[in-house]
Formats: sequence, C-alpha cells, structure tokens
Amino acid sequence: MSDPSVQHQQARPAVPVLHEQRLHEVLGAAPERGRARYRPRRVGMVWRSKVFRAGAVIVALVLCGLVILALVREQTGPEGFLVGLGLAVLPVPLLMAAFRWLDRVEPGPWRNLIFSFAWGACAAALVAIIANSFATRWIATATADPASADTLGATVIAPVVEESAKAAAVLLIFLFRRREFSGVVDGVVVAGFTATGFAFTENILYLGNAFGEDQLLGSSGFASVTAGTFFVRIVMSPFAHPLFTVLTGLGFGFAAVSARRHRVRRIALPLLGLLLAMGLHALWNGSSAFGPYGFYAVYGIVMVPAFGLVTWLAIWSRQRELRTLAAELPAYAAVGWLTPAEPSALSSMRARGMARDLARHWQQDRARGRAAARAVAEYESFATSLAGLRRRARHGAVGPDFGARERELLHHLWQRRDIAAPALTHAARLTSRRGAHHGRHAPTPYGNGTGYGYGYAPGHGPAYGQQAPTRPYGQPYGYGYGGPAPQAPSQPAPYPAPYGSTPPDHRRPPG
Repeated sequence: MSDPSVQHQQARPAVPVLHEQRLHEVLGAAPERGRARYRPRRVGMVWRSKVFRAGAVIVALVLCGLVILALVREQTGPEGFLVGLGLAVLPVPLLMAAFRWLDRVEPGPWRNLIFSFAWGACAAALVAIIANSFATRWIATATADPASADTLGATVIAPVVEESAKAAAVLLIFLFRRREFSGVVDGVVVAGFTATGFAFTENILYLGNAFGEDQLLGSSGFASVTAGTFFVRIVMSPFAHPLFTVLTGLGFGFAAVSARRHRVRRIALPLLGLLLAMGLHALWNGSSAFGPYGFYAVYGIVMVPAFGLVTWLAIWSRQRELRTLAAELPAYAAVGWLTPAEPSALSSMRARGMARDLARHWQQDRARGRAAARAVAEYESFATSLAGLRRRARHGAVGPDFGARERELLHHLWQRRDIAAPALTHAARLTSRRGAHHGRHAPTPYGNGTGYGYGYAPGHGPAYGQQAPTRPYGQPYGYGYGGPAPQAPSQPAPYPAPYGSTPPDHRRPPG
C-alpha cells in the first residue's frame, strides 16, 4: 500500500504556481525600486534597524582597519609601510577586475563586494596577526625551540586561523544577504574579494619587512630581499590567497543551489570547502620543508593545476548561468512577459552588450543615453535573477517567499521593458545567423521595417522613465497568446506557467 504523502508530493508541480490575479494587482503590490524584502516591518528595537546594523558593521571595520594599520606600521616602520603599500596595491585592481568579470552575468551589489574586501583587509587580517603571534609565542615557550615554533605556526596554525577568518565574510553574506547569494559564481566572487583584501594587507607587511631588512643589510637592486619577495608574492602567486578561499566559496555556492531538504549537504559542503582551503594553504606554507626545490615543486604540481581547475569551474558556472536563462525564460515569453527573442538575447553576453549600446545610441542626448543603457543593464540583471529563481525553485532550493520574489522581479522587468525589450529584441536579430550573414550591410534603422519594437527611429525613442504609447499587451511585438490561457499543471512540469491560469491584464502599470 502506497504512502498518501508520497502520492501528494508526486502530484504537486515542480515549481509553485501562483493563484490567479490581475496584472495591476501584482504591480501595485510590488515595490517601486530596489529589492525590498516582503517582511512585516518591525519597530521598537533599534538594533533591528538596517541603518543601525550597517553603521555598526562600518564602525567595526573602521576600528579594525585603524588597529591593523597601526600594527603593520609598527612592524615595518614608516618607510617600509609606504613601500609595501605601493607594491602590494599593484595586483589588487587586476584581481578585482577578474572576479567582477566573472560576475557579469548577474552582477552582485557592490556593497557586498566592498564589505568582503574590507573584511579581508581589516578584520580577517587583524585576527590572523593577533592569533598567529599568540600561537607562535605559546609554542615557542612550550617547546623552547623558536625555529620549530615558526615552522609549526606557519604550517598548522596560520592556515586554520586565516582561512576561518576569511570564511566568516562568506558566511555572513550567505546568511544575511541570502537573496544576493544564489549560486557558485556568487560564492567564488565573494570569497575572491575577501581573499584579495587579506592578501593586500599581508603583502604590505611582508614587503615592508623585506624593505626594512634591505635597509639594515644595505642590499639593493634585483638581489635585494624586497625584489625577491615581490617576485614570489606579487608576480608568481598573487592568486594564492584567492585560490584558497575560493574553495570555501565553492562550498557555500554549491550549498546555495542545493535543495532545502538536504540539510546535511548544505552544512557539509561549506565545511568541506573550508577544510580543502586549509589543506591547500598548509601545503603551500610548508612547501619549503620539502627541500630546496619544494616550493617550485608544489607551485608547479599542485598550485598551478588547482588554479586552472578552479578557474575552469568558475567559468563553467558562469556559462551555466547563461544556459539557465535560455532554458527558464521561455516560460515567461510564452505567456507574454517577454518577447520571443529575449531569452536568446539574454543568454548571450554579446547580445546583452549590444542591447545596452543600442539603447544608448537611440536617445537624443548623452544623459538619456546613459539612463537607457542603465535601464537595459538593470533589466538584464533582473531577468537573470528571475531565471535563477525559477531554476532553484524547480530543484527545491527556494523558500516560501518564491511567489513574492517572482512578482517583484517581474515588476522590475515591466518598469524597464519600454526601453530594454526593444533593444534586446533588435540585438537578438543582429546577433542571429541571419544578422551575422548580412553583417557587412548597415543595419536597418530601428523601427523602420524591422518588425521589432514600438517603431521609434534612432534618437526618437522615449527617455527612460517615460511611457510608450499604450497598446494591448503583446501587440507591440506582433504576437499574442495564440490559444487558451495557460493552466497550472497537474503533474510536475519543467516550465509551469507564471501567475496561474489567466494571462496578464492589458492595462499599463500604475504610475
């Protein structure tokens, strides 16, 4: 005899389907701007205020920064500090640009990335300096062997302390910015920014101490300790700390896409990533113990292949986000939320960039062009979030606020569709095989016989924030529903129709 609960679960759709409701009700319930959470407002307690919590975090990081600044300056001296600062800052823009490029499909908010970098450079570095110094002195006192204490501290203590301190930033964003931490790429980027900040502060300390040693010995040029330290830490291994912490970020990223019912997996994956980060860090720090060529052996046999593997995995995850757009967004195009060409355009980085350029050049002045390009970029970001939300819902990795989040994202898309949808549709045509075949010819002016958009000529479209002429929903793009309204599936389906069994209302959104 079968279990009735199992039968009930099998009969439920793979993705929750909202009840029937009209479009103006959906849009009226959604916030006008931002990514507000659908939670009742709680008053009466100051520490529950977002402003208070943000201020407390900023004050704490500033205090940590001042303390770490004083400690590093005390150890290196004023001249050593300035030299270390000037050399340590060189790889930072390159690493940040690389992680930001990886996050282009669904860019995370800068506030999370700035927090991550500040945490690594200030809080994590301060914890590491204090804990490592205390542990090394304790081991030296207990064993009466300072040399072995330094080796043991660098190989055992430092990896545990430093990786745990850096992982705290990823954990905080995972817990308190869960909506903005939705996959593997987010974990990699947050971890990378945190480790970049930590390595920045650590490099100031090492390079400043090396410069001070050169001042005492009178060394200069390529034979100096500063040059050797710069070559090892800045030229050969600027990716070392990011590589370690990215393993932790991968664990959190895989936990973010795991089904909510797999609680053990959601806890075990971040812990496994943290342990791998500690292990690789310990191997790197202890490479000198393998002989005079131990460092180069570990660098060539372990570090470079590990860096290549993690880089491939990060890029594969980025491409997977684009494939998710192509797979999930047709559900919304089928019922009129998107044009038929938009899913293919949104799943192509070339088409996305072209759509922003088209929207910018179609406006009459530079200010309107920038606003239009920004509207398209926001539209692309919200559409990517919507596709990721739908995918996680099909895998059981979303909470009960799925419907509210879906309404909010669709609302933001609707606000920007007068500018973004025509640009993306035109970009899809230009990047298609037919457009590539005729690429040597000048494109037909937008709205003059192409069959896309509202019919505006270049430079005569509505500015961002202005409404296009009111028409029945779906008509500007030459398609309608073409049949009965989609019904909520009775069996699990890959693309459940959004918003139940009725199409959106033909009325424009309020305001």
